[in-house]
Amino acid sequence: MTVQDVRAFNRFYTRLIGALDYGRHLYAPYTLTETRVLYELAHDRELDAADLRERLSLDAGYLSRILNKYEEAGLIGRAPSRADSRRRRVTLTDRGREAAATLDERARERVGELLEAVAPDDRVRLAGAMREIRGILGDEPERRREGAADPGEVVLREPLPGDLGWIVQRNAVLYAAEYGWNAEYEGLVARIVAGFAEDHDPALERVWIAELDGRPVGCVMCVRDEAPGTARLRLLLVEPGARGHGVGDRLVGAVVGFARDAGYRHLVLWTNDVLSGARRLYQRYGFTLVGEKPHRSFGQDLVGQDWHLDLGRTP
Repeated sequence: MTVQDVRAFNRFYTRLIGALDYGRHLYAPYTLTETRVLYELAHDRELDAADLRERLSLDAGYLSRILNKYEEAGLIGRAPSRADSRRRRVTLTDRGREAAATLDERARERVGELLEAVAPDDRVRLAGAMREIRGILGDEPERRREGAADPGEVVLREPLPGDLGWIVQRNAVLYAAEYGWNAEYEGLVARIVAGFAEDHDPALERVWIAELDGRPVGCVMCVRDEAPGTARLRLLLVEPGARGHGVGDRLVGAVVGFARDAGYRHLVLWTNDVLSGARRLYQRYGFTLVGEKPHRSFGQDLVGQDWHLDLGRTP
């Protein structure tokens, strides 16, 4: 990374932002800076002029002129701050909130038009790259205001376009690297994932993707089993670099809670005895080993295990 790399990216991004507003008057009747002030006031009701000055790096006189303009237009009101009576809190009026909402909707439409030209798989990569840039360059206060996860916090979400393919790819790579499993396992995972993608009941079956610092680091599935009233936990995976952060615990807990809420009476899973870390996790949630059988699969001699959890009982 060089200074020139940063400057080149900045020029590209500046052109891109300019293109979003080319001939469209995105911020009219306001300037970009005036719009940023409205945005901050719309998303934080405890701001005063000093907060705005610091957050937006504005000259005090320039900000004062903007606020005076907004007050004359009936967009803002000012009152003593609850935290410090020497300061005056700035809040949007109903008219101000309407103006901010209009500008926000315009921006959403423009960005939506931009993303229409981006392939679904690339959107996931793009979002991850943006989060990484912001995190590296120290944008954590803004991320927190937007509700983003704190660094080191595990977040579970539903799969986005491309995530099901990621599940297949990461299972194949990790189990080959850690246990020497061959392409038979990748084929099995691909069939499981394809079956879910083609036909599943969202009320009874789900997939979770675990994120850590904006990156996918784990997954698990809950699907219907052949036995009546029974759900099956499948494809639990945690990336090596994310182990020790409670990712596996969150994923298994999500499956157990979902299966119980969905009305299943039993939760089962099949695993192999070499996966000792996962087995300990299952035991913590109350699963019991109900059967073992040696088998030759994935290019290895293994011992398959069946585990069962009675969802009517709390471990």
